[in-house]
Amino acid sequence: MKTTKKTSTKGKPASKRFHERVFESDSTYFLKLVVVVLLGTLWLKFAEPAVWLGLTFTALPLGIVVGFLVVRAFEHHQDDRKIWYAVLLIVGVISYFVPAGIVL
Repeated sequence: MKTTKKTSTKGKPASKRFHERVFESDSTYFLKLVVVVLLGTLWLKFAEPAVWLGLTFTALPLGIVVGFLVVRAFEHHQDDRKIWYAVLLIVGVISYFVPAGIVL
């Protein structure tokens, strides 16, 4: 006869027994969304294209770089960070084609 080993949760640490998820209020979530969208729209655009090592740059995504750092610093759960990264990239790509940004 085969015997199966039963596992119990008594010997496991508390983090293995359950996954605690702290929920945030709607206003906090909306504030984060507004900040991420505003950061995604911030581009440093050049009046004349800049050339560096043979590559031509017409704009630099400063808001996306800062947004990645802000999301990484303030968002604790990896799944939430992935959502904010996706929002930041989509808004950043869309705002590149919009005539907005800081022009040098």
